[in-house]
Amino acid sequence: MSRFLKSSCLALLIGVGVAGTAVAEGEFSGNVAITSDYVFRGFTQTDGAPTVQGGFDWASDDFYAGVWASGVDFADGTSTEIDFYGGWTPTVGVFGLDLGVIYYAYPDAPDEPEQNFVEVYGGASTTLGESLEVGASIAYSPDFYLESGQAIYTQFTAGIPLSDAFGVDASVGFQEFLDDDDCDECSYIDYSIGLTTEFEGFGLDFRFIGSDGDGVDGLDGDGGPAGERFVVTVSRSM
Repeated sequence: MSRFLKSSCLALLIGVGVAGTAVAEGEFSGNVAITSDYVFRGFTQTDGAPTVQGGFDWASDDFYAGVWASGVDFADGTSTEIDFYGGWTPTVGVFGLDLGVIYYAYPDAPDEPEQNFVEVYGGASTTLGESLEVGASIAYSPDFYLESGQAIYTQFTAGIPLSDAFGVDASVGFQEFLDDDDCDECSYIDYSIGLTTEFEGFGLDFRFIGSDGDGVDGLDGDGGPAGERFVVTVSRSM
C-alpha cells in the first residue's frame, strides 16, 4: 500500500491536481509513474531496478474503485503485479476515513505456492494545528503472500508542507505474521521519509526507505531485498 501513501502525500502536501472526466456522476482519472525501485513495505519488488507503473481510478462522492499495475522481478520469473481495489472515504468529525479492500494479483506467477492475496484495510487521518497531517491505518489478510496465513500490517504517517511547492512526510509500518509458527521473529518494521514536489505538472518523490528485517536471513544486509535504499519516482496524473 506504499503507492497510496505517496499519492496522498503529493496531493495533500503540494496540491497536485488530478484531472478527470465526469461519467455517470463519477470521475475517471489516470496516473503513470517511473520509479527507480518499486518498494513494498520495505522490500524491493524489482530487485533494485527501475520499473514503470500506472493505473486508472473512478470516484463518486465518497466511493472509489481502481486498478493499478507495476513491473516486478521475482526470482521465480514473476514480472507483473496488478492490484484491484475499492473503498469508501467518509468524514467523521475531524477525521477522514478510508475503508476498503484490495486484491493483489500476479498473473504470470507459478501456481504453487499461491502468490495472489487479498487485504481489507481501514485508516483515519486528521490535521493537527495548522498543517501537520497525521494518519494511521491497518490492513488484514486472511492468507497473505505465498500462502503464509493471516497477516496484519499497521502503518502510521505524518506529513507537513515546507512551502507552496515542497512537502516532507514520514511513515513507519509494522508487518505481523499470525500463523507462521516456524518463524516467530519474521515480523518486521519498515520506515520511510520523503520529500515531494511538483514541476511542470509532474510529481517528484525523493524517498529513503528501510526495514529492520531481523527475523529472516539476508533481508537486512547491504543489497538485500529489505536493505536501506534511496528511491526516486516521477509521476503524472491525467
